[in-house]
Amino acid sequence: MITLGLDTATSACAVALWDAATGTCLAVRAEQMQRGLAERLVPMVEEVLAAAGIGFGAIGRIGVTVGPGTFTGLRVGLAAARGFALAAGCPLVGVTTLEAAAAGLDPATRAGHTLLAAIESRRDDLFVQPFTAALVPLGEPADVLPADLPAHAAATLPPGPLLIVGDAAARAAQALGVWTGPVGVLETTGAAEALATARIAAAAGPADIARRAADPFYLRPPDVTLPRPR
Repeated sequence: MITLGLDTATSACAVALWDAATGTCLAVRAEQMQRGLAERLVPMVEEVLAAAGIGFGAIGRIGVTVGPGTFTGLRVGLAAARGFALAAGCPLVGVTTLEAAAAGLDPATRAGHTLLAAIESRRDDLFVQPFTAALVPLGEPADVLPADLPAHAAATLPPGPLLIVGDAAARAAQALGVWTGPVGVLETTGAAEALATARIAAAAGPADIARRAADPFYLRPPDVTLPRPR
């Protein structure tokens, strides 16, 4: 089964194709952008399909990041994913950006570390969530101001080697300051998140698909709101 993964909720517009039968990435594209995602996303999907040498009808499942992240990018990705899933007649699976950031690390990189996924909010605060090296959540996703991150980390993370990952990894590391063990920083650019989203969606069973609805996941009210219907 070939799965299409989309991520527009972080700092990039990113698309990946994952072949679960062979366990390989067929193609991936990612571009850093905050505007123009709606215009770029569909051509990017066409590009990865062309690079993989397959048609849209070959897609058997679609995964999309549901947030937390940027409001506009999140809505663009969800709307496109729903349209793609309807056209392909295939299941649509939602994946949080924090889970995608952590799962984008290969097992060798994760080994021996506690993980802290950190995603940009485009404001002062950071969206964060801790995971074990086996990708088991150590706490719920949280919206944390940089000044509060040391106390939040002390309350949710065990001491020892820490690896901070995501598009806000560098900013989170700076806010964290001194830690009880070595700290690694891997700032991502969307490609790893899109591919991880595709892999997670491909591995989802019927119960996982049912609980992973492709609905927006917010940790705070959006900076803008949609107009109310008259």
